[in-house]
Parts: sequence; C-alpha cells; structure tokens
Amino acid sequence: MNLSWIVIAVLAFVVMEPVTAATHRWIMHGIGEFLHRSHHQQRSTRWEANDWYPVIFAAVVNVALFAGFNLDGLGALIPAAVGVTLYGAMYALVHDVYIHGRLGWFEGHRIAAFDRLAGAHRIHHLYNAAPYGMLLPVVPAELRDRAGRTTRDPLVKA
Repeated sequence: MNLSWIVIAVLAFVVMEPVTAATHRWIMHGIGEFLHRSHHQQRSTRWEANDWYPVIFAAVVNVALFAGFNLDGLGALIPAAVGVTLYGAMYALVHDVYIHGRLGWFEGHRIAAFDRLAGAHRIHHLYNAAPYGMLLPVVPAELRDRAGRTTRDPLVKA
C-alpha cells in the first residue's frame, strides 16, 4: 500500500456524500421509490424493503473489488472500494444504528454530532424532501424553519 492508495480511499469516502445525496434524491425518491417508501413508514418487522439498497450497493463495490484485483490497470478500484465501504459503514452506524435504533446499541446514550445529523434526518422524514445527504446534510433554511415550528417527530417509534 502506498500514499496514493490512501489518497484514493479518502477521496472516495468524501465523494460518497454527494453521490449518496444524488442517489437518495433521484433514485430512492424517484424510480426506486417502490423500495425506499418502506423506510418512510413505521416498521412492523425487523427488515424493510429499503434494506435491499445496501445489498445492491455492496454488490457494486464487490464488482469493483473483483475488477481491481483481477484486471490489469484497474488496481485503483481497490482503495476506492475501501473508501466507499468505510463511508457505507459510517452511514449505517449513523443512520440505521444511531438514528433509527435498529440494533439498540445506543439506547440511553447520546452523541451530540450524531444528534445534529438526526435533526437533519428528522426534517427529511417530516417532509419527504431535502436533506438527502447523511454525513454532511444540506438542509434548506425554509425547511429548517418549518421543522422548528412543529413538535412532530417521525423518527420516534410508535
């Protein structure tokens, strides 16, 4: 491993936030909403149709790893896949585990930085609109103001 691989991995991690926001906006709230809509409803089982998204994304990363390891000239895909995987792990930790409490790891524990992200995600669930990013969400001022005037919290389990 050399410095360029570290740079590629970090760059891939950073680029994943706008890629995630775009994917969420135009795929999950677009053509792929038939899977994602389950995430905006109260869950009655441990799994939801939206859980297919990380499976699909992991498959893409695995194809990139296969190509990086096996095809000449595509070795840079290996550190890129590592960066994407690290982003995905952080996303899952913040979104699924902390915000939605899917594993119960943080029950009774608060993390200020994660709470700020949860606030932005609450706005997304309130209005089914922006912000679409997760680790650096861009919240439109109008929605932030509007959300500040309601006590409704769609993230609280019924």
